[in-house]
Amino acid sequence: MATIVQDIVIESAAEDVWEAVRDVGAVHRRLVPGYVLDVRMEGDTRYLTVPGGAVVRELIVSVDDGLRRLAYSAVEGFRIPLTHHHASFQVFPEGPGRCRLVWITDVLPHAMVEQVRPRVVRGAEVMKETLERRVG
Repeated sequence: MATIVQDIVIESAAEDVWEAVRDVGAVHRRLVPGYVLDVRMEGDTRYLTVPGGAVVRELIVSVDDGLRRLAYSAVEGFRIPLTHHHASFQVFPEGPGRCRLVWITDVLPHAMVEQVRPRVVRGAEVMKETLERRVG
């Protein structure tokens, strides 16, 4: 299994970033506007509409307020041929008004990592821009 790790320093309080991350039904507004166009929730299942109209179905595995950790698994709607996807976000305080967001993504088959990596990198950039803009 291939693992992609994005460690992002965000100029915003950990509490504020965690509040946005844990709001699983608002990822299109609070984390990655434009990267995700719409979200629909059905219990623990999240449906993301992305540019081009594709819909990705994700299972929300865990939202842990004590650890400030969200885990999810994309299970359907891949644009690339994945057989497995699991990811997590965790927020760590780095001092007043600053935190670190760690995004870990596991994918199979291993050979798809180079197609997934640029999507994760761009998603992390959009999250950082969005979260810091909300502070400023």
